[in-house]
Amino acid sequence: MSLEERIQYTFKNPQYLRRALTHSSYSNESREKPESNERMEFLGDAILSLAVSDYIFHRYHLDEGDLTRIRAGIVCEKSLFRFAQEIKLGEELLLGKGEEQMGGRNRASIVSDAFEALICAIYLDGGFEPAREFILRFATEELERSTRHAFVDYKTMLQEIIQQNPEEKVTYVLVGEEGPDHDKHFEVEVRLNSNVIGRGASHSKKGAEQLAAKEALELMGELKG
Repeated sequence: MSLEERIQYTFKNPQYLRRALTHSSYSNESREKPESNERMEFLGDAILSLAVSDYIFHRYHLDEGDLTRIRAGIVCEKSLFRFAQEIKLGEELLLGKGEEQMGGRNRASIVSDAFEALICAIYLDGGFEPAREFILRFATEELERSTRHAFVDYKTMLQEIIQQNPEEKVTYVLVGEEGPDHDKHFEVEVRLNSNVIGRGASHSKKGAEQLAAKEALELMGELKG
């Protein structure tokens, strides 16, 4: 099976793929001095961050700090290396002789950088949408794995339960706010239609909403208190 078959994308311009696979060690040793994948890593990293940020922003009702931590777990070298191993990307790299002998095909830093370059190659060849689809093939599975025990998104849990009855509506109402700007304290009620079903207090509105949803789930018997 070819790399294009493994990544489920066929390049219109194969030169983008070749450049994404070209490590600087190969470029330095080659008489033709082809461009390495280093510039593509830069853009691929930005595309990866945008695609993952957009997905988790719409998927999880969490505050900025939690969203940042989740994203960091996806775009880190360890995760990217694992993604690259799934498509056997290391086997396809163009490496210099020295890097080859030093085991560069299995070096996390080299292979994860090449994965970012591959994202860039898909983007340059086909635009953002196929690049996003490629990223989310790996990211969504990793998110489910990594967040299963890292945190519980109570707002999403509550919403999924309430959605089973389309006529019901959940709203979050800020009922209290006090303290100076650097140490605000927020109190939120979660209401089912007009009935209060949970309350929460935190130093952020998002955190208060999560705690209100958690209390609602506990009162509904969906969580143990």
